[in-house]
Amino acid sequence: MTEQALFKGSERYIASPQLALAVNAAMHLQKPLLIKGEPGTGKTLLAEELAAALAAPLLRWQIKSTTKAQQGLYEYDAVSRLRDSQLGSDKVADIANYIKPGVLWRAFTADQRPVLLIDEIDKADIEFPNDLLHELDRMAFQVYETGELVEARQRPLVVITSNNEKELPDAFLRRCFFHYIEFPDAEQLKAIVDVHLPDIDQQLLDQALSAFFSVREFPDLKKKPSTSELIDWLRLLLAERVQAGQLALDEQALAELPLLGALIKTEQDQALLAQPLKRAMRSY
Repeated sequence: MTEQALFKGSERYIASPQLALAVNAAMHLQKPLLIKGEPGTGKTLLAEELAAALAAPLLRWQIKSTTKAQQGLYEYDAVSRLRDSQLGSDKVADIANYIKPGVLWRAFTADQRPVLLIDEIDKADIEFPNDLLHELDRMAFQVYETGELVEARQRPLVVITSNNEKELPDAFLRRCFFHYIEFPDAEQLKAIVDVHLPDIDQQLLDQALSAFFSVREFPDLKKKPSTSELIDWLRLLLAERVQAGQLALDEQALAELPLLGALIKTEQDQALLAQPLKRAMRSY
């Protein structure tokens, strides 16, 4: 597989050896790469950086709870055709005028092999992944209104992300190469921060990371802060000229961390962090 090892990360994206291996394995097998992990661990950015590294176009399909698989193939605008027929338009004679290609159609017919990102597939209905199986396997589909067969000129590199909000069907999983992005450890986070904030004071960074992990490890926290939220927090600390000593807090005082709203996004979690502090104040 050596000749297939095309992706090692980039200047903007620190990929672990395991993640780079997964990307290249999926490309070698010509299977969709299914990426899971906590929100903010770089799943979407991976597809963007893969496209940049390969100098390939990126086509993104952002999945919502209302998204249907058919929309990725094409949509037939029957309403516009009816309106045009009432107005006596010549367009009505050709039904192809009312067929709107979806992102899969554009990926299949692209002049250059694209990276196709199907982002947050777990947000859709449980049947959505199964509805895509046939098209992703055959790399072709039929336009029933016109009889046209749309076939892939070249197999796109498919990256599928999931936040684990719901389980995906076994039949779908069998057709993918899977990788779970583990949350970075302190050294990996330092490397990631160095990409975004290369001039940050190391003492401030060390104290910030210590406080950040203390927050993430706090019991019963509903939403743990992510890598992207850490970067935002560090940018704010620098903008406000916060000193390292202001972050040297123990668990009893995590609620007093400056600019905590960059890390903690719910009132329940902020109240939870304040509980040890309240207990300490009562005992005093």
